[in-house]
Amino acid sequence: MSYNIAIAGAGIGGLTAAALLSRQGHQISIYDQFDAPRPVGSGLVVQPVGQAVLNEIGAGDAARAKGNPLRRMLGHEADNGRRVLDVTYDHDPDGAHFGLAIHRASLFDVLHRAATEAGVAITPSHSITGYKDGHLHFDGRAPEGPFDLVIDSSGASSPLSPIQARPLPYGAIWGTVPWRECGLPQDQLTQVYRRADRMIGVMPSGTLPDSDNQQAAIFWSMPRNAYEAWRTHPLSDWQEEIAQLWPEAQPIFSQITSHDQMTMARYAHGTLRRPYSDGLAIIGDAAHKASPQLGQGANMAMLDASALAKALAQYPLLDALPAYAMARRWHVRIYQAMSWAFTPQYQSDSRILPALRDRALFPVSQIPPVPKILTRLVRGDMIPPMASLTPRD
Repeated sequence: MSYNIAIAGAGIGGLTAAALLSRQGHQISIYDQFDAPRPVGSGLVVQPVGQAVLNEIGAGDAARAKGNPLRRMLGHEADNGRRVLDVTYDHDPDGAHFGLAIHRASLFDVLHRAATEAGVAITPSHSITGYKDGHLHFDGRAPEGPFDLVIDSSGASSPLSPIQARPLPYGAIWGTVPWRECGLPQDQLTQVYRRADRMIGVMPSGTLPDSDNQQAAIFWSMPRNAYEAWRTHPLSDWQEEIAQLWPEAQPIFSQITSHDQMTMARYAHGTLRRPYSDGLAIIGDAAHKASPQLGQGANMAMLDASALAKALAQYPLLDALPAYAMARRWHVRIYQAMSWAFTPQYQSDSRILPALRDRALFPVSQIPPVPKILTRLVRGDMIPPMASLTPRD
């Protein structure tokens, strides 16, 4: 059966859902608050589970052409140089699994093309304020509808989701700069920590749309309320601290010549117990928020979109929404719990947690079978992402 479906937000989850559902024959309309849909942020990692969803909409090859394969995540303690994080993506000889580091603009471009080629209509300049009786309400505009289903993919600040999230004490500033050879492997996300109050990262992230020049996403952890103070200090102070903590990365960070090149990202943690209501399905950050420590945010949104599309293909609408929620429940819960446990070890003011990380947890992480478990955790397939939605014979 074909449905008239509205999607709130032209982000990663919304565009993925639009491409999947339009291919099933549904009538899809996306409403976005910006004058022209655009991505917000720097680089991210599409894990193997997310790449599988990209393949579903025929966008996998295009994404891989713009992204950069990551084979390893490696982190060192700045003061003593010891490894405190070391996860490889594949323990098999063929190396079939990898993380796809990609700039948000390039991923957005790939998903936007997949959605528009599937016939999806995208309506810009519509700031959503509410949903009632199958109609979407907007700021300063007439309501639209009725729709058989509204999908809320409007992100962490969703006006439609009832999610209650706890702000996390640490966020990070992010930027994008041209990749420079400086001794860092190009197939590796590399990080340096000083206890847990400093985290610095460099991630080779492929190319931007309409460009063949390799880029790197860079980030620096800081308390969520420290951004304005950072902006008031000379940039040279920050560059000097980077050079002291991680001299090897200084050639990459030295390309930042203005505070405006770095954007602050603040994080929160929370999960909807029931990501749907009458005629409304909630996906992505509107349904579950977490820090990006495990690199799963974009993947969770795409998996939500895929699970919802599969549920609508298998069940009538009234049954499809609880089927979607059931399919995603345990995968979301486990990854939310893991994020909650891991994040303070790398982003906090604690002195005890990073010491425990360095002296106990990391040594244990190198003892079989723990390395393979961590690999599955990072790849996103530690448990099946949507086990209950198996195709019917």
